[in-house]
Amino acid sequence: MRTKHTFRLPPDLGLKLADYASRKRVPQAHIVETALASFLSPDASERLEGALGRRLDRLVRQVERLERDVTISNEALALFVRFWLTTTPSLPDGAQQAAQAKGRERYEGFVDALGRRLAKGRTLSDEISRDIGPDEGAERDSPKEPV
Repeated sequence: MRTKHTFRLPPDLGLKLADYASRKRVPQAHIVETALASFLSPDASERLEGALGRRLDRLVRQVERLERDVTISNEALALFVRFWLTTTPSLPDGAQQAAQAKGRERYEGFVDALGRRLAKGRTLSDEISRDIGPDEGAERDSPKEPV
């Protein structure tokens, strides 16, 4: 046996209920009954906890990917700087100005190339992921440094 209840809803909530009922082609009373049963059921908190757990797991995976990408970037930069410092001889005083001008020109070319690469969506971490297959990851965890 069902009991009759009368209650008032704010206008915006009433419109949302009516819209949802018409889209799903079910009576508004059925939607309210289902919502109340779900809200008052003892396992509602468990479902909420499960949904939050799934969201947190997804966020953890995203943060782990970010951490991996930052580590790759830091190591690539450190390796380049180390290699450059060990292989580039210092310049005599007379060649300093010409080298600085050439350096500015090369830097502008680098920034242009970087901009084009980023515009295409290509990243170093994507290339590394493609270069290192899932079965090769263990073999390449400690790359040899050129020094």
